Amino acid sequence: MELILRITAFCVIGTILSLALRKSVPEIALVLILAAVVVVLLLLGQPLRELMQFFQKLGEQSGLSQDLLLPLYKAMGIAIVVKVGAGLCKDAGEGALASVIEMSGALCTLFVAIPLMRAVLDLLMELM
Repeated sequence: MELILRITAFCVIGTILSLALRKSVPEIALVLILAAVVVVLLLLGQPLRELMQFFQKLGEQSGLSQDLLLPLYKAMGIAIVVKVGAGLCKDAGEGALASVIEMSGALCTLFVAIPLMRAVLDLLMELM
């Protein structure tokens, strides 16, 4: 709870500063927002490590192969990167680039899901 409050406060302050600078120095406003994103990602480092450890333990206890769980982890990472990247591009007024990031994210997610699709196909072939 404390972490999300700090992150929210930091982002709101960054937004207010960015809005104040956007009219006079738009380049600095964008750099300020990028810096805020980096700081927030650094703040999320420890919770992310703990989450990854939990997923690893869950995978070990479930008996599922890490080869099947790895695409899930990658897809979650892609979704986060796409959301942040597309949001930054939209804020900078580059809607077309945001759309390219979103489309690329969808394709990359499908690409990392290939091992899962192969496993499902193999299972279906065994059932036939």
